[in-house]
Amino acid sequence: MPIDFKIAAQNGRLLPLVVALLIVYLVWGTTYYALGVAMASMPPLLMNGARFVSAGVVMLAIARAQGLPWPSAAQWRHTALVGGLMAFGAMSMVVLAQKLGIGSGLMATVVTTMPMWLALWSRLGGERVPLTSWLGLALGVAGAAVLALEGDFSATWLGTLCAFGAPLCWSLGSYASRKLSQPAPAMASGAQWLLGGLMGLAAAWALEPATARFSLDQVSTASWAAWLYLVVMGTLVTLNAYLWLLQNATPAVAGSYSFVNPAVALWVGVALGGEVLTGWVYLAMPLVLAALALILYGAPLVAWAWRIGSRAKALAV
Repeated sequence: MPIDFKIAAQNGRLLPLVVALLIVYLVWGTTYYALGVAMASMPPLLMNGARFVSAGVVMLAIARAQGLPWPSAAQWRHTALVGGLMAFGAMSMVVLAQKLGIGSGLMATVVTTMPMWLALWSRLGGERVPLTSWLGLALGVAGAAVLALEGDFSATWLGTLCAFGAPLCWSLGSYASRKLSQPAPAMASGAQWLLGGLMGLAAAWALEPATARFSLDQVSTASWAAWLYLVVMGTLVTLNAYLWLLQNATPAVAGSYSFVNPAVALWVGVALGGEVLTGWVYLAMPLVLAALALILYGAPLVAWAWRIGSRAKALAV
């Protein structure tokens, strides 16, 4: 059963929940910068496809070393769907949006629609989404919109379509991974990434002219380092943590990373990219923190506020 922080604390699963959230909050916030460095000398679709094929092969080897059986025919189909939506569809649109000059402000705002899409699919599928989660999601989007004022809101029309399509694909893949029959986690991850990555490589060879002209000699040391970081930390570590959250936490909790990642990306840009803050971040951060509080610990906060209000009313009388 999906858990929130109160349930996790009661059943002794609070530590893995916190660790998984910190991983997706912090590491995925750095991948925006890493993607830009990797694409400086690599074609985006080829880079993304090779990233997931490599991670998928490693994960499948780990799964087999653990003695896990290969997926059934139905599970191969399900992992192909999830991998196609997430590793291929969503991530390909992310790299294309960045390559096509999507502004960091627009990207930061659009990515926060993912948990709202995921919550909608979950509600349509019969799962209960608490009112506090909906309020938190709305606050998170507002915070990201303010945060967007720190960056460049310019975009091309094709880049904009990719930016809006990415969280839609990601939310559909996330929901499918919760509902469809999947093999054991390590095997599921490996199969999803390998199949999604192969789709990406096929698209690169068919649709990306730069792939046909690509040579390993043109890749800079910085791009190789960024690509390895994306494979190891961005995929093998963090995507596994996210997939665990999808199976063990509520949709709002699992998707809450999208409100934190833009802020982390902004600070990474300041530290590594020489970006300058204008001050909007200091207004956005309280909104993001309030959103996280409602999403992660909404019901207890409401109960606490109700008790405080009742006591204050009684004292006034």
